[in-house]
Amino acid sequence: MAENKITRHPLPDLSIPEMRHEHADVNVWAIGKVAIALILVTIASVFLMFGVFRYFELRENAGQEPRPAGASINARRLPPEPNIIYNENEAGNLQQIRRGEEQLLSGYSWVDQQHGVVRIPIGRAIDLLAERGIPPRPQSEAGVAPRAQPELSPQQEPSAQQDQAK
Repeated sequence: MAENKITRHPLPDLSIPEMRHEHADVNVWAIGKVAIALILVTIASVFLMFGVFRYFELRENAGQEPRPAGASINARRLPPEPNIIYNENEAGNLQQIRRGEEQLLSGYSWVDQQHGVVRIPIGRAIDLLAERGIPPRPQSEAGVAPRAQPELSPQQEPSAQQDQAK
């Protein structure tokens, strides 16, 4: 194992002024340049931010109508009441909506009379699907089947008028 040799340097003589500080370790001119650059960047940033805020202020105020010269703000005046639509007969309206939805689900009606598309009760539609089964989707050339909407015409559903009469 190598011996560690500790070399002792003699302490500097502090009575000599040149020996009181080191001359080569710190580059004062480089530190000064960095400090000057930081100050200039900070000042430029402040002016840039004032410009950006001024731009946003002008852009925001451009869409607003100018106030009349005689208009003043009354601090004692209360703000307007909230514009909340209050339905006094909400429960009755909800029942009416539900009755309309129930009629759509349990009644017969035309969806598109020109094309022969009818609306049948949901129970009857389930029964028809159970009897006939779900029709297979036609396969397209790309392998993705298009969404087919089964349409029942009055000719396909002869018992629609019979069920409605019951």
